Amino acid sequence: MNFPTIESRVNPYRDNVQGKANEPITVAGLLDNAKKNLGPLYEGDEPDWSLEAIVLRLEHNAPRIAIIGGSADHPAHIMDYLTTARAAIRIWQNGGVPFYFSTPVMCDGTAQSNQGMSYSLQSRNAVAQMIVNQLEAHSYHGAFVIQGCDKQPLGVVSGLAHLDRLRKYRGEAPFFATFAPAHVLQGGTIPEDVVKKLNEVHEKAAQLGHQDIADDLKDTMSYILQCSSNTSFQGVFERAVMKEIITKEEHKYLEMRLAASTCDTKGGVCAFNGTGNSSRHLVAGMGLVHPALELLTQPPNQQQVNLAIDALANMMNKPEYGVSAIVHANIKNAVRIHSASGGSTNLMLHMVAAMVYAGYEFTLFDIEKILNIQPIPDLFNYSLTEGRDIFALAMQCCDGNSRGMETLFYELLNNGIDMDVDAVTVTATTWKERLAFSNNLPATNIESNPVILSEPRRAFSGVDILRGNFFESAVVKISGMPTPQLDQFDDKLAFVLFFENEEDANHQLLDDQLLNHLKEQQVFAHENLLKTVHYNAPEAYEALSKLSYEDLFDETVKTGVLKIAIVISGQGPLAFGMPEMFTPMQHVNANRSLKRICTIISDGRYSGVTYGAAIGHMTPEAMSGGGIGFLQSGDILHLQLRNKRIDLVENYASQIQYAEQILEDKTRKELSKLRIEKMKKRQKLVAAVNRMVGHTDASKGVVPIQVYEDTAEVFELNDLIRQ
Repeated sequence: MNFPTIESRVNPYRDNVQGKANEPITVAGLLDNAKKNLGPLYEGDEPDWSLEAIVLRLEHNAPRIAIIGGSADHPAHIMDYLTTARAAIRIWQNGGVPFYFSTPVMCDGTAQSNQGMSYSLQSRNAVAQMIVNQLEAHSYHGAFVIQGCDKQPLGVVSGLAHLDRLRKYRGEAPFFATFAPAHVLQGGTIPEDVVKKLNEVHEKAAQLGHQDIADDLKDTMSYILQCSSNTSFQGVFERAVMKEIITKEEHKYLEMRLAASTCDTKGGVCAFNGTGNSSRHLVAGMGLVHPALELLTQPPNQQQVNLAIDALANMMNKPEYGVSAIVHANIKNAVRIHSASGGSTNLMLHMVAAMVYAGYEFTLFDIEKILNIQPIPDLFNYSLTEGRDIFALAMQCCDGNSRGMETLFYELLNNGIDMDVDAVTVTATTWKERLAFSNNLPATNIESNPVILSEPRRAFSGVDILRGNFFESAVVKISGMPTPQLDQFDDKLAFVLFFENEEDANHQLLDDQLLNHLKEQQVFAHENLLKTVHYNAPEAYEALSKLSYEDLFDETVKTGVLKIAIVISGQGPLAFGMPEMFTPMQHVNANRSLKRICTIISDGRYSGVTYGAAIGHMTPEAMSGGGIGFLQSGDILHLQLRNKRIDLVENYASQIQYAEQILEDKTRKELSKLRIEKMKKRQKLVAAVNRMVGHTDASKGVVPIQVYEDTAEVFELNDLIRQ
């Protein structure tokens, strides 16, 4: 399909001879290498990309399309060269001019638990900035984006939307793009001899009386092998070493064998429904992914790439197909797709950021308004222990039995959700037109182990926005909490266990004696422990109130009546780059004693694979004087997850009294100031050039202030918001 020329008053390759002299060799080199890399898989006539032919296309404003890849030190991008080759060939065959550049892509798995995690969120804004730099400097008209993992996908979306808005402001042609997500990486398998050794460790732990470690090990073995499960193994192994169940050498040997067996050599996006796959679903929900490329188990073939690139011909020069316009048209669809698919809490930041970069005044509370119109049903039957990971969904799509996000879109409609079927997408058609072709669309086509459902698992899903008397906003992934776990923490009084940073928290959470230390030091006062028992388990109060402090503590841990809110402060964007609290949450989830009784509350983020009672993105952050920095160990919080609130309790007798003046307390203000001074010293551990100074808070997407202040359009939600 031949591309039209770009209708724009600006063509630097016509008016500035230097670009016309410099760039033809990069195009010819790209196409020569593409043909070489494809070898016998090359589809097309004899090469006709002479330097003269390239110059003429540049002169006449043929579409200059950048193929945007990622760095090959991220597993999602090691096969980019094949997709790049196929895209370059097709762009040339259609009359366009292909170029290639890549962005750095930070792997969150690699950066976990080290200083690199402080750069993770910042990398999204850096990618957006680099994207705009390169596209502006070389005057590209559009992009074919090889979508990777972590922060890169929404960094690219944000950069392209921002540039599209700028081009329109200058009176130039709208910027168009289509996204090609990297294929899904199959989870690893634990080698049989390692399984045998792990079973021996399990039996030894049980024989030595450490049944909790034995059970935690068995639980971890039930998951598909992935980088995140390796963290769970690490926590269990370290506890096993402490109890002399295994030696440090055995620990390191098992760790080595598991690590070496985790990733497929062809790379891809990990099979769990973390930020990588949540971004895949979200970008598809934004209408930016051609369905031929959405969910694959290997790099796309030439025919699949051709479908996506050919569709660009019907998008060029049309403002409604500019990236910012498509993002805006589909934002309600994207929010609902994200919710129904149990998406990562990270995307609560990125959805806001994409809209802000696109020029709209948009916040976390606009997402809340969208979600409040209708409860979004849980239609994602995802499981890492029962063979329903994203690789399984990709196989169902490749077999022609599911259509991925089109199927989820269809089932949301069938469940009465007001999806915007008239929004346009990169197929150059609307969702209504895409769904008119109904082959393999219903979720019921999958008879065995479906990932997408037609009947909801429960009536609600997604991420909720919380409020409280000591903070303005926070988020919790309700979809990551099974209903029994939600019941365990909802409407409960929980003791604060305060940590000034993640390092301190990780050290304590790996201590197998943590609960004993809390008991011996009576960190939670006896009188207050009785009060929480009275509220959390009134039916057991009379019997439990007669016990000694030690016996009362042990019994409330055993029965799960005791609740602990592990507060990790000083992790916000300004203080420390807003790193993920994945590791401490994994330490909690890999310890059955803590898992029943602990939630984590932080001004940091969580990994997309985090599950459980994980509350984050708290604003204002501690570094900005937020109330999270006013808390102390022994404080009592009232957790009301279904009511979407967390409040600091001043007293509890016959009824709860809330500490309404906490932010005015002089003693706590002084405590907050001292902690902020410590944060300033710790902040110097992050390179000055990468610190997130001059950014909005988490409720506004953590974007550069100048980007937020430059928004010119108000987002209007026209639906009737239900009370």
